Amino acid sequence: MTTDTGTSVEKRADLSERLWTAVIGKDEPAAVREVFAAADAGASREGLLLDVLGGVQRRVGAEWAADRISVAEEHAATAIIDRVIAALAHRVPAPAHTSRRPRITVACVDGEWHVLPARLVAEVLTGRGWQVDFLGAHTTTPHLIAHLHATNPAATLLSASLPLHLPAAHTAVTAVQSVGIPVMVGGAAFGRDGRYARLIGADAWAPDARSAAGLLADGLVRPEPTTRQQVDDLPHLADQEYTLVKGNRSVLVRQSLAALEERWPGMRAYTEAQRERAAEDLAHIVDFLATALYVDDGELFGTFIGWSAEILQARRVPVHSLRAGLDILAGELRDFPRALSFLRTAAEALPATPTTRPSPGPGKTA
Repeated sequence: MTTDTGTSVEKRADLSERLWTAVIGKDEPAAVREVFAAADAGASREGLLLDVLGGVQRRVGAEWAADRISVAEEHAATAIIDRVIAALAHRVPAPAHTSRRPRITVACVDGEWHVLPARLVAEVLTGRGWQVDFLGAHTTTPHLIAHLHATNPAATLLSASLPLHLPAAHTAVTAVQSVGIPVMVGGAAFGRDGRYARLIGADAWAPDARSAAGLLADGLVRPEPTTRQQVDDLPHLADQEYTLVKGNRSVLVRQSLAALEERWPGMRAYTEAQRERAAEDLAHIVDFLATALYVDDGELFGTFIGWSAEILQARRVPVHSLRAGLDILAGELRDFPRALSFLRTAAEALPATPTTRPSPGPGKTA
């Protein structure tokens, strides 16, 4: 199971399938037994963490996106996988090393609650001999800096899964570098090619845990302490579009919801739950638009809108309400050139749909 050839691949696939059955069946004891049995049979600790447990977690996300499992089932499955990782860490301790590598800090950026990727990185690095301080989810920048002052690690690794947290990641990166500690970032938020990691000035980007371990082994250069500001990296922020859209989020959502009701009077008959879901959908659109303005990348916003359309279609919900929301936001932001461009491009990329009344949202009925 430690290589990608022949029987090992088959064994790993069989184990992954059995683990999936246990996890989705909410049978935590069975999931633990499967992983322990594989470890006892000689499977590598790192392979179990990344290829088996990590693979099953990716399948959980894909099944939720395809509407084959519910949000509650996704949460339950993720919680079981997290506990299996903890159980494996105690059952199969990190290998002994002749000399311990330096101390490093691993944390999720402020607001990021998807902790599993960072946890896997921390476990892999521990297995390779690093002294790891794992701070977990939603680590605020002031708390992170206080920890770094107390421990002076060789490097800090920051994780973010959602692009919405790129501004917080940027704040954390500049703060950590200001005390002379190098920062590596990773997670889906930074793009498949790490483009946003480079944009915010991180010292390194890793696409996965094994790459992160390799980069650390090669060594990260400590930066000179700086007083660099975020606007120094992102001069386009000077136009204030990000600041104004972010700061007026609640007003934009309220005004857009009222405009939708004006356009489709049938929305006035929505239940309170349906209205809340519509407001949440609009808030997500505004949040991703603000993030795209922060990094000045319309592709980020367009990718989110395309993903949203796929989610709606998987739930058998027409996407015309999404187009309507974009059109209304464009009207509200007609004096914001970058925002208007992002909204129009995203709307044009959506599949053509009839303009009837809007859907109440995924999984809802009017």
